[in-house]
Amino acid sequence: MGIPHRFSLNRTDSSADGRLAVKVTPGAREESVTLTETAVLVKVRAPADKGAANEAVLAVVARALGLAPSRVRLLRGATSREKLLAVAL
Repeated sequence: MGIPHRFSLNRTDSSADGRLAVKVTPGAREESVTLTETAVLVKVRAPADKGAANEAVLAVVARALGLAPSRVRLLRGATSREKLLAVAL
């Protein structure tokens, strides 16, 4: 299927990082990351309260990519269900 258009790699020197746009469902029954034709959907159990869901999103995405949680950070969308994440590869 290939990499969705919402994921891009920006390489500088020998390092690589990517940006990943996700749609989040806080307060979900199960935590998951799902790739659809149009979006990357992230479901987290944490409620959308005081940044709890944002922290959970970073952890779930890092786990799904096999990365340390410190390698994923929030760029945009702290109060929105649509978020842009930076992923250090």
